[in-house]
Amino acid sequence: MTGQTFDQTGIDVQATTAEPVSPDAFDFEAYADYEASLLQRCRKFWQAESGVLVHRRMRIAEVFSYGCKNMIASLEWQLGGLKKSMEFKADVPNFLEPWYGIGIVAGTFGADYIWKEKQAPAIRPIFGSVKEALDYTPAAVSQTHIGRHTLDMIDYFLDKTGGRVPMSLTDTQSPLNIAGNIVEMTSFFIEMLDDPQVVKMLLNRLAELLVEFTHEQIKRIGNALVRPGHGYSSCRCFEGLGMSDDNALMISSQQYLELAAPAVEHAGKPFGGSTFHSCGDWSDKVEMVKKISGLRMVDGAFSAATDPSPNPQAPFAAAFANTGIVVNARIVGGPETIAESVRRLWKPGMKLIVVTYCQSPDEQAETYDLVYKICGQTKPA
Repeated sequence: MTGQTFDQTGIDVQATTAEPVSPDAFDFEAYADYEASLLQRCRKFWQAESGVLVHRRMRIAEVFSYGCKNMIASLEWQLGGLKKSMEFKADVPNFLEPWYGIGIVAGTFGADYIWKEKQAPAIRPIFGSVKEALDYTPAAVSQTHIGRHTLDMIDYFLDKTGGRVPMSLTDTQSPLNIAGNIVEMTSFFIEMLDDPQVVKMLLNRLAELLVEFTHEQIKRIGNALVRPGHGYSSCRCFEGLGMSDDNALMISSQQYLELAAPAVEHAGKPFGGSTFHSCGDWSDKVEMVKKISGLRMVDGAFSAATDPSPNPQAPFAAAFANTGIVVNARIVGGPETIAESVRRLWKPGMKLIVVTYCQSPDEQAETYDLVYKICGQTKPA
């Protein structure tokens, strides 16, 4: 059973260990059958006003760190995760993601990655002010080194899988998060107070670059596409653009809704709406987040073993019941930990996806049954 506190000595507490599998050795037909067997329950959930699903996420540690830039190794690790996922009782199939890592849109402003041994890529802001960033003429994301690399990985994954495996967009950051990759944050926050209109102009420009590159990815991925994407339970029949928006915790709700939310809404609108993710405890922002127009899903951590500052469950149950907005609840822990969290999260009218990281198929099966029992829902046949 996973510990009840956050393990800061671990490389990735949400990670799963899986043996790499080469494309030649992967059983694509078996995985296609497995995915097809789950699609109807996912479609029914997405179209319903309330309900519950269970997703056993396969997050391979190496892919989330140094291995993200090696397309050959990344694909083999992820195929290993897909193979292993079929052993676990769940409702939402896992998927491939060609590139993991922040900073793709920041690359259009000349930012480059900092690679440290055995670490994920990092980005250091290159502008001292928002006005400096606005004076810069960015290239299209697809014309940058990291943009081309991401598209090359998509093409490589499609070539080796024949497009038979579900695939998401790359790790997508919100315009506000992207801004933190290119503008020094202290200056950025000061300008939010002194000149909010230039901040809004930058965020809208970032949203336009993001939309353009998202269209390019979707054009290439085609029928294999699953949404919302990175970090979220995703499926071919779901909608929305999955974004990470952690910097939202650093500003007031009023500032976010006036300056940042319009760019999020603009970015998500062509793709069926937007989503909201932040690490840590963002429970005091739930009413703010609910006001994002077109919001389809929110994501958060709900156990002490998932995040050093997990979310309390009650505010999410109160805020998102009877809204049609899906709560994607990540819960690291054994059956008892997950059950305790679900009891506090669930109320009639919720659309809840319980994301688990159980260590064995037996533990997962016990958890799966508990979730449906607690929520009073009929398990899929």
